[in-house]
Parts: sequence; C-alpha cells; structure tokens
Amino acid sequence: MILPCKQATSAESLATISNVCLSAFVVLSLYFGRELLVPLALSILLTFMLAPLVTRLQRWFGRVGAVLVVVLMMISATGAVGWVLTRQAVDLANKIPGYKENIQTKLRSIQLPKQGPFSNLSRTFEELKDEMPGGSRDQETTSSVVGARTEPAVTSVRIVKGMDQRLEFMQLVVAPVLGPLGTAGLVLLLLIFMLLQRGELRNRLIRLVGQGRIIVTSRAMDDAGARVSKYLLMQIIVNITYGIPVSIGLYFIGVPNAVLWGALAIVLRFIPYLGPWIAAAFPILLSLASSPGWMTPLLTIALFIVLELISNNVMEPWLYGSSTGVTPIALIIAALAWTWLWGPVGLVLATPLTVCLVVMGRHIPKLAFLSIVLSDEEALTPAEDCYQRLLRAGEHDEMELVDQYLKENPVIDLFERVLLPVVVAAGTDHRLGLLDRGQLDSVENGVAEILDAVSPLLPTRDAAGATMACVPARAHRDQLAGDMLARLLWQDECAARSAAARMPLHELIGWLDALRPGLVFISVLAPSTLIHVRYLCSKLRSEFPHLNVIVGLWGQTSLSPEMLGSLQASGATDVVTSFSAAIEKSRSHAPSNAPSLQPIAEV
Repeated sequence: MILPCKQATSAESLATISNVCLSAFVVLSLYFGRELLVPLALSILLTFMLAPLVTRLQRWFGRVGAVLVVVLMMISATGAVGWVLTRQAVDLANKIPGYKENIQTKLRSIQLPKQGPFSNLSRTFEELKDEMPGGSRDQETTSSVVGARTEPAVTSVRIVKGMDQRLEFMQLVVAPVLGPLGTAGLVLLLLIFMLLQRGELRNRLIRLVGQGRIIVTSRAMDDAGARVSKYLLMQIIVNITYGIPVSIGLYFIGVPNAVLWGALAIVLRFIPYLGPWIAAAFPILLSLASSPGWMTPLLTIALFIVLELISNNVMEPWLYGSSTGVTPIALIIAALAWTWLWGPVGLVLATPLTVCLVVMGRHIPKLAFLSIVLSDEEALTPAEDCYQRLLRAGEHDEMELVDQYLKENPVIDLFERVLLPVVVAAGTDHRLGLLDRGQLDSVENGVAEILDAVSPLLPTRDAAGATMACVPARAHRDQLAGDMLARLLWQDECAARSAAARMPLHELIGWLDALRPGLVFISVLAPSTLIHVRYLCSKLRSEFPHLNVIVGLWGQTSLSPEMLGSLQASGATDVVTSFSAAIEKSRSHAPSNAPSLQPIAEV
C-alpha cells in the first residue's frame, strides 16, 4: 500500500534539526578522532576476518590457544611475505641501473609531429632528448669542458655537531618508521583482546545498543558480521586469483621480479578503485625500462587488461553476489567520504564500514535512511514506481515498468500488487486533497490503458450470455477493479461482463436482468465504504432473490465479525479479498448449481 505524503509537524521539524546536528557531530568526531578510531576500526576488521578461524581452532586448542595460534600464523605469514618482497625489491634496485640504455633508446625512438597542436610538446621533447647522455647538447658540453681550463672547484663545508646529526636522523628516518610500527602494535594488541573477549564484547554491545531490543540487535550484529566476513573472504579469493596469474604472466612475458608484482597486486587490490591502477603501473613502467623493444610493454598492458576484464565481469559477480548489499554509486561516494575522513586507511575500510551502516539501517528504524540511500534494494516498490510514473505528465513510460514486471510475474500479480495499490493511493491522495480531479482522472485513465494493453479487451458490456457480472460499488476505481477481475475470469474461461460506474441503479438492474448472470461480484476498493456495498446488496437481493452475490473487498488484510455480519444481513452470499479467491469462488458457484444463500466465510 502506498502511503500519502503529509506535512511535517513542528515536533518532526525539530527532530530533523536535531538529527542534522547529531550527524554533523558524528562526522566531526570521526575526523578529529581518527588517530584513535583508525586502529580500532582496523582491529575490528581483522577480528571479523579471523573470528571464523578462531572458532574452528577453539575445539582443539581452547580459546586462548586458538587466538595465539591464529595471531602467530598471521604474523608469520606477514613476515614471510615481507621477507620475500624485500629480497625482490633489493634485487630490483640492483637491476635498475642497467636499464638506462633501454630507456634512452625508447625516448629517442619516439617522434612527435613538429607541426600542429602538439608542436610545443614536440620541441620540448626534442630538447629533453638533446640533454640526455649521448645527445648532441651533451656532446657539445663534454667537448667544451675538455677544452676549457680546469679550475679547482670551491666546496662549502658545513660543520654539524653530533647531537644535531642524531636529531636530524631521528626526524628523517626513525620517526616515519616508528609511527606506523606503533599503530601496527596497537592494532595487534586490540586484535588479541577482541578475539579473546569477543563474546563478552558482543553481549555488552547488545546491551548498550539494544535498549531492550535484544533480538533485533542480535540479528543486526549477525547480519553485519556475516556480510563483512563473506566480503573479506571473497576479496581475498578475488585478489589471489588475480595476483597469481599476474606473476605467471609477467614471468613468461619476461618482466623482472614477477613474484614481487603479483604479491603487490594482491595487496593493492584491497584499495578500491585506485589499487588495481597502481598495481599495474609499476610492472608496465618496468617493462618499458627492461626491454629493448616494444613487444614486452604491449604484452604487459594486454595481460592486465584481460585479467581486469575477467576479474570484474566474471570473478567478482560470481563470488561477491549480494555479499555487500551496497549499490556501486554508494560505494564510490563512501570511498570518497572515508578517504577524506581517514586518508588511505579510510579508502581500504570504506566498503566494510559502509556494509555495517547498511545493516544498521535495515534493523534500526531511526537509521532506515541509511538503508534507503546505500543499499542495493529497490528504492520504490513496483506499485510506488508505477504511481509516480503515472503522475508524471507527458512521460508515458509506465508500460516499460509493466512489461518488465510481466517478464517475471503473472498478470494476476500485476493487478493485485501493482495496479490495485496505485488506484487506492490515487483515491486516498485525492480524498486528502493532495491530488486534484484532473490528476486523479489521469492516473485512473492510465491504469485503464494498462489493462487494455496487457490483456484482451472485454466483450461489449451489453452482450448476452454472460455467466458472471462485475458491478462497481460506487466510484470509477471500483469499476477498474471489476474490469481486472472480469479479464481474469475470461482468462479462466468464464464468461464475465463488467458494469460501468456511471450507470444509475435502475439501469444497472435492467442490465443485470437482460444479462441473467449466475453470479455477481460487487467490487469495492478503498477509500469506498461499506455503506454503498450494503445498499447495493440489499437492492440486488430484493430484485433477484436467488442471485449469488459475492462482495470483493480488494486489498483488505482482515475482516471483522461485525463487517461480515453486516454484509450478510444486507444479502451478500460470500466475501473475498483477493482475485485468486474470487476465481476459486467463481468455479464453485457454477451456473448449474442451484442458487442459494450461503453463510459468509472469511477468505
């Protein structure tokens, strides 16, 4: 059901202002408290990643032993990878000076057009080639230096005290290293305690956040933990399946230190968006420097393009699936926001943190806006989407939605779950003064056009031989519901006719007398009331004592005994609330059956 819009009260406006102020306070706290929050977030992320392994090992080693084994495994793996990468980096540093001649050869082979829009770039490039070792300007400089008199160069000497030299060394070398090491040590310490006390921390967090809603909070935490753990596991698998082919491909292409670049690709792909570009840039530049020709760089570029296409279009959709539940545009915006707040670490943590925010929005009503903005769920239901399309004057794009819906759902679901709610919403909004008469007619006429487009046209209403008739209780919306039911009855091989809402009561009685149906459905759709239904039932019962009259209260979720009793007293044979139930009743009330009043039963 589509709820109508309403104007915000003063209390709601104040609540909105307080929420905006609270959001600003949270953002400022995240920004100025990043020195403390970044290690905490990293430790929580690692806890999500390692908790399943700790749970499995806890059966054999106990809680403390399992935590120590997992932490030692992580430290050992990190140390081994660091040792291999360090050796590869040192080996690469020793090889780089030998690539100078290849670089010079490639630069000299590049020829840019001397005329046209790139003329300035061409002149600058030629000047750089002349200044390179072995260039014309370099040879002139060398000959002039040889022919000139050699004079002793004057060298300035600066006396540096021992204490100043040590302070400068501390500032330039030691301080940049101690900062990350201190952060890593703090993350490791928090990780150990979180793994040891994860049950206790979970209980305290449930009591702190739940505020009596223990079930909802537990489900939210389980959902967040499952999604983040699955995302991290799938991320590791995707990165490994990307890095190993990188190493193998670069090895056969001939790029030096292929293992280094494969491992670097695995690590850098944890950085969204920028990581793959950085991982590809280093081996491409090295292939340009290490090879005398152009075939190796071209093969390297082709390798990364092919692997990126396979990873983005095959591996990631297959492995990720709906593990994150976040839209791509939300991930991009979240990456920008978290990078602004926490720098490069925020970029790495952007996806897990955004997943947690989406889960909070799904389970906490006051944070539902987070789920609406960030999650990959449909923003509007099909009924809401169809309603807003019908309200857009001149667009006429509702048939696109209908065609897409019918590819996955039957026509009866389109009528009950899309078109009926649209008609109800339009009538309710008109009653509240949110729609004028012209807008209401436009929506109802649009629904009628959809009916004519998706199902065969009804035979003429004055045709004889119908076994069933659909009569509107009062308004045009009731007629639309009757038209939907009549079309469904025709598809069920039942001859049915639908009366017009503008037909006066005496004409309606004459129409029924000429039609002689064995069953009549009275369609009523909110906001129409039961007063008109009871009046119409009593008139039909007085004119046709043996006629089976079924009232269709379309869209009603529950029927009270008082409502059923009043309809029965008015002469109704039965009551249904859905088209599927009406079709079943039409089969049981075949014309061959003797017409008799039956007790009203809730459907």
